[in-house]
Amino acid sequence: ANLLSGSINYISGELGVTVDQAIAFERRHGQQYDVEYKPGLTYEHINLNLDNPQLQDRRVRQALLYGIDRETLVRQLFEGRNPVANSFVNPLDRAAFNADIPRYNYDPNRARQLLEQAGYTVIRDGIRQNAAGDRLSFEFGTTAGNRTREQVQQVLQSQWRRIGVEVRIKNDPARTFFGETTRRRLFTMGMWAWSSTPESVSSAYQLLHSSQIPTEANNWSGNNRVGFRNADMDRLIEQLQGELNPQRRNQIWGEIQRIYLTELPVLPLYFRA
Repeated sequence: ANLLSGSINYISGELGVTVDQAIAFERRHGQQYDVEYKPGLTYEHINLNLDNPQLQDRRVRQALLYGIDRETLVRQLFEGRNPVANSFVNPLDRAAFNADIPRYNYDPNRARQLLEQAGYTVIRDGIRQNAAGDRLSFEFGTTAGNRTREQVQQVLQSQWRRIGVEVRIKNDPARTFFGETTRRRLFTMGMWAWSSTPESVSSAYQLLHSSQIPTEANNWSGNNRVGFRNADMDRLIEQLQGELNPQRRNQIWGEIQRIYLTELPVLPLYFRA
């Protein structure tokens, strides 16, 4: 309101103006105001609870990502302003980003093949199930009342249905979602975001090292909330903590990203602008 009245000349988008709000503002007032979009380091993604028996199968996790048309999602919801994330490391983070990584372009046929290989060959009422009759069905949560995230959920729910995966949306208020649901790892699939500084070794350690899995024994401390356990990942992160050679550091970051994108404990969505 102050901007439109002329009381102020400038507002900073990262302090509360979402991309969809900026796009709507630009449509209405683009002739009077300049709106600039800059890619950022805030990583929107879907965390998979690896204690879930169905999500323990890497083929299922890979199929879920192949089944998402992220390019269309960011184009339709954000006019392409939010770039698709192909890794948890942003290409802007040039010291850490490595372009030689696995990529998951939208490929629903590949997704169906992987689910078949994982044993989900029977389709009833549009949903896959295995020989034991276990339906491929997951609960998908995020912060209730966040309009953007709820729109993304609905798009993904529809896209996954096309490959025979059922998603049931169950959202909690942010206070509950972050205070209990994610902290105690009570989610199956959860969508949230985090931001990192460039070449953030501490973020990699907190999010991916097996020692950082929250448990009742450690009073639910640690941010490896997906429960990712990988000895090679642990070893690489520990090497990175003590490596000073820039070239070797970049190589280690590349190896970390390759494991991350092969194992897929998390489904990358996009980086917020």
